[in-house]
Amino acid sequence: MRTCVGCRKRDLRSALLRLVLEQSGDVPRGQPRVVADVRGSKPGRGAWIHPVSACLELADRRRAVPRALRVTGPVDLAGVRDHLEQQDR
Repeated sequence: MRTCVGCRKRDLRSALLRLVLEQSGDVPRGQPRVVADVRGSKPGRGAWIHPVSACLELADRRRAVPRALRVTGPVDLAGVRDHLEQQDR
């Protein structure tokens, strides 16, 4: 069981999407970039959300993703938004 950082509801790991920080070698200067870890195998600390844009927006408004990943300051969620939009198609 994991907790969605957006809606704060508990759900099975298989029903949630894991978010991780992109590795430092791939990150340009600026905000840390968060990516979707579809397989759940990327290294590092993860944050979990339901794979719907409503939970991502709620997590972004509450600043829950940087807090869950233990990052100071804002993070770039564009990659996760793109991933969710592709799933909706």
